[in-house]
Amino acid sequence: MKILKLVILVILVNQLIAQEVDTESRLNLERIFKSGDFRQDRFGPHKWLAGGEFYTTVEYNSDGNTELILYDSKTGSRQILVDDESLEDPGTGTRVVIEDYSWSSDEKKLLIFTNSQRVWRTNTRGDFYFFDLETKILKQLGSNRPAASLMFAKFNPSGTRVAYVSENNLFLEDLVSNEIRQLTQDGTEDIINGTFDWAYEEEFFCKDGFRWSPDGNSIAFWQIDATDTKDFFLINNTDDVYSQIIPIQYPKVGQKPSGAKVGILEISSGNTAWINLPGDPDDNYIPRIQWLSPVNTLLITQLSRRQNQLNLWSVDVKDNVPTKIYEEKSETWIDIVNIDVSAAWEMEDQIVLNQGKSFLRLSEKDGWRHLYLTGLDKTSELVSPGEFDIASVKGINEAGDLVYIIASPENATQRYLYALNLKSKKIERLTPEIYEGLNLYDISPNGRYAYFRTQSAQEPAKGFMITLPDHEITDTLFTNEHFRKSLSKLDMPAVDFFQITTADGITLDGKIIKPSDFSETHKYPLLFYVYGEPAAQTAVDRMDNLWHYFLAQKGYLIVTLDNRGTPSLKGADWRKSIYRKVGIVNARDQALAAEEILKWPFVDTSRVGVWGWSGGGAMTLNLLFKYPGIYKMGIAVAAVTNQLLYDNIYQERYMGLPEDNFEDFISGSPATYTSGLQGDLLYIHGTGDDNVHYQNAEVLINALIKENKHFDLMIYPNRTHGIYEGENTTMHLYGTMTKYLDEHLLKAE
Repeated sequence: MKILKLVILVILVNQLIAQEVDTESRLNLERIFKSGDFRQDRFGPHKWLAGGEFYTTVEYNSDGNTELILYDSKTGSRQILVDDESLEDPGTGTRVVIEDYSWSSDEKKLLIFTNSQRVWRTNTRGDFYFFDLETKILKQLGSNRPAASLMFAKFNPSGTRVAYVSENNLFLEDLVSNEIRQLTQDGTEDIINGTFDWAYEEEFFCKDGFRWSPDGNSIAFWQIDATDTKDFFLINNTDDVYSQIIPIQYPKVGQKPSGAKVGILEISSGNTAWINLPGDPDDNYIPRIQWLSPVNTLLITQLSRRQNQLNLWSVDVKDNVPTKIYEEKSETWIDIVNIDVSAAWEMEDQIVLNQGKSFLRLSEKDGWRHLYLTGLDKTSELVSPGEFDIASVKGINEAGDLVYIIASPENATQRYLYALNLKSKKIERLTPEIYEGLNLYDISPNGRYAYFRTQSAQEPAKGFMITLPDHEITDTLFTNEHFRKSLSKLDMPAVDFFQITTADGITLDGKIIKPSDFSETHKYPLLFYVYGEPAAQTAVDRMDNLWHYFLAQKGYLIVTLDNRGTPSLKGADWRKSIYRKVGIVNARDQALAAEEILKWPFVDTSRVGVWGWSGGGAMTLNLLFKYPGIYKMGIAVAAVTNQLLYDNIYQERYMGLPEDNFEDFISGSPATYTSGLQGDLLYIHGTGDDNVHYQNAEVLINALIKENKHFDLMIYPNRTHGIYEGENTTMHLYGTMTKYLDEHLLKAE
């Protein structure tokens, strides 16, 4: 009997061990979104010192407080530069949390950003503290301003004053006398000084709207006039017994842009000289300005409302008269923003050369995204000839005549660092061959060091400090060890890249995630993940959303494709072929590619679904409505259902103006084709979406009702475009989508 009990005990123990192993090898929603099993390392924010010989970064100490750490870029030696005790607010006794920071030009003073609040998409409003490394004095700036109301505080070149924005006005604070001086007086909700309205931030990535001159005597700043921009009203039904109306300044398609002008404010007198650019300010955009340091010359980028004509103007502060130094026209649109997967969605200045007499800028005017050396003397020289695209420009080693660029001439799913020699005009790959996937770089001002972040579909992100141009590692910054350990225990799906050619002769890049026990003799349900608009690629060599791996473990195939119109490195014709045909060309490419994929023997053609978010939600609806023979079900999240409902900057950039081609907006909109719905549809939207308004959901619902089409609906109260606010929201969202997929695709055999 004792032996029998022992045998039973051993069996039970083995079963428990097996269950534990199985638990670690399998994903579930709780593990992905709540457990912390797949927590990833973070690095930064980091800032370069001494041109790049040193850098600083923010780290948490054992007490959970932030400290500023100094590292030697060459040796990796570490020193606590500002400890948490030095960050005690003398007024409250609490520790200041460093969310971001900036250095004075002499690198002896700090501005610390904390208590940040969200403005539109990102946290750009909060409190700022000044810290002197020599005296150890810490004091809060803007003592006479409302709490958490300061934006974009910046030292003047000598580090004696700080300018910032508060409630749409510019202020100046003297760090010696503590005097606070209001520089602009007319700021309101409609007159916006030193920052931007919703559309400029969302579509031009414009946030910080003022610049100190190199000599510190002036500030150049934007003024946005949104007086004639209509409010769109969001409704909060849950925080009170009466609904609350939330107005958002939002210029819809066909509405004139907010007016924009640039002023140069003289610090001593307080007078502002407005730059009189030719053209109607209500019919042009000003997406970029910068000083061509060290000279006091301002470079202004002016873009027509149709975004097909670009003018560059130089302005000398001596007379404030603009001189046109460059003009470019296009039959489609001219890109100002950098939407490459290797670059942040930020305002990026042109790289300045020759003591401010010339600068480097990207243009697609010869059919490829190339780099041109443009001068104040109105010259423009191509410096990167060849049939390849430059994804982004990362830095320069002017002494070595090298410009560091991101490119991938042979594989549009990947990104690598190259050195472009300005004399020979040849490029050389610097990223070693051992690194595949997406390789991102932040290069020091002197061009000798870089923060290097590498990742691929098979390899989680790692971060290193390296030397340039030899790319030698001087320090390992993070390895994501915890994340890697959790991944190593998983029954990981396989990830493969492929190319597929459609009946139109168009070859698309694709990525597929397969169950780990995949067999070509088995029939699998197939889920397409789509985006397909000019703002992003999806078939790129990086790790996917873990939810996709979870679905693959359940038995799904997950496929994503990059159609024409996505920002792939395949030439301007590829990217611009979508002009005035958003919803037409991209949907056709996706559908014809899907038809080829459905010929694969392991695809169950009766169980094919599609899902996407935002532009991907619109793509999902277009595919489901227009190609019902392919897609049996779909999940669309926060979709633009009628292109006339989105903002003017984005939609007019790619579609033109409704007064010119109104029918194209209708032809590209999913709500036009609701009669084609035959399969199962789950539509999801947040009522607090200030980007793609909940209005899109109701327009779609009405169109479906008119056609007597039945569908499923999930609405998230007061959630914005990301649908993440509120307790348990993300878990619930992905749980809802998983349940719908399982019921309509996985179990539909």
